[in-house]
Amino acid sequence: MGRLEETGSPTTPFRLLDASGEEVPAVARFFRELVANDYSPASVRSYGLALLRWLRFLDAIEVQWDRATRTEVVDFVLWLRQAKKPGRPNRHAGQINAMTKKPHLGTGYAPATIDHGTSVLKEFYNHHLAAGDGPLVNPVPPVRTESGERVNDHHNPLQRFAPHRRAPLRQRRPPRIPKAIPDQMFNELFAQMTSHRDRALLAFFISTGTRASELVGVPREGTDVGQQLIGVVRKGTRVLQWLPASPDAFVWLRLYRQALPAAAPRGPGAPLWVTLRRPFAPLSYDAARMVFNRVNTALGSNWTLHDLRHTAAHRMIQDPALSLTDVQWVLGHARLTTTELYLTPDQDEVIGRMRLHHQAPSPVAVPVKPVRPGEGYRADVLSTLLGLPQ
Repeated sequence: MGRLEETGSPTTPFRLLDASGEEVPAVARFFRELVANDYSPASVRSYGLALLRWLRFLDAIEVQWDRATRTEVVDFVLWLRQAKKPGRPNRHAGQINAMTKKPHLGTGYAPATIDHGTSVLKEFYNHHLAAGDGPLVNPVPPVRTESGERVNDHHNPLQRFAPHRRAPLRQRRPPRIPKAIPDQMFNELFAQMTSHRDRALLAFFISTGTRASELVGVPREGTDVGQQLIGVVRKGTRVLQWLPASPDAFVWLRLYRQALPAAAPRGPGAPLWVTLRRPFAPLSYDAARMVFNRVNTALGSNWTLHDLRHTAAHRMIQDPALSLTDVQWVLGHARLTTTELYLTPDQDEVIGRMRLHHQAPSPVAVPVKPVRPGEGYRADVLSTLLGLPQ
């Protein structure tokens, strides 16, 4: 039942419709507050999809949204843990790719998606509790201390503190280790690109480490060829940041722009990346992802656009001339701890170094020279040193 619909309005970029096609008033008020709090349209869309799953679940069990209790939330989480996501089936779901050693996306909801859903419900019900038009108790209560603060929210980092258990309904997540593309495999990926535009995109991805959504949104005037810089609007802060890119990236960019027909968008405000077929339109994230998916199909791999960001970060971390704070600035991380994840050694590189270690010849043992009779200490000297009777 229902669907999430894009409106194009700056104040209400999305609206959630019920089974009869009418807008859900409770969600509409929540969306307006998100926009007023300066949430991006992408965040509003993410919140809307989470609420759509929740309202569909409540419709199936015939419970109104303002009558939901902790029991319904627990049942919702249990259902998400075993439900299959709608969409195109993947015959390799859950399997390990032989080339990349990465698992293919599964058919179920990831633990991060479940946690995101419960967090959205927590904010949704907190909004209506504050407005006085929701239930009396939030069905997803946060973990708080007796004074109402978060556990260990303001602890002294120089003093020991007792760790607390996970919040209710939070899923266990395996440690996330960024996966970098080896140099040889990256060369194979680059060789599969069929246009100068795709080669330029790949070169900018690997030399700047920017996010895919940030790079495809660069306007025509967002490049400084003389200084070898490209300006991207950061995802979280939405601040324009100029990043240095490799000279090869600007060479491919020049070839791509020269090959564009005269009918392609040009001038101030025009997008830097456009489709290669008429009618020319700005290149979207989904279109760039489909280009990468075609290359994966040809090679039998399952790399993603975000793996290019991991690869760029891994290369920068390996450069002794760059500090960790330099890499943090280029990647646009808000916390240094996020950048520290790239200090984790790559599995394939560790295995390669261990193989070289095992193949190296063992050190030659220095033979011990035997002591011949007459070459040691005299008996009277030993008696004097050790205090033995002669």
